[in-house]
Amino acid sequence: MPTAIKTKKASTKQTAKAKVASKPKNKTNYLTTRILEQAANKAFAKAAEQTMKVMGYNVIVQGDWVVKKHQDGTI
Repeated sequence: MPTAIKTKKASTKQTAKAKVASKPKNKTNYLTTRILEQAANKAFAKAAEQTMKVMGYNVIVQGDWVVKKHQDGTI
């Protein structure tokens, strides 16, 4: 039969300190505008690339006009 080994339980303060110490100092737990804009720009670029491959054109806005841009660059 296995023998039980007694271990010292960490108190809540010790556990909290260990969690705080293990996090990188520059890591944020919140969503900033800059992070959101970067993620959105990457997603839009990827979606536009995939759409161009599948359909052969993208519908975009240039100035005050909504135009269809084809793979060969014509509008």
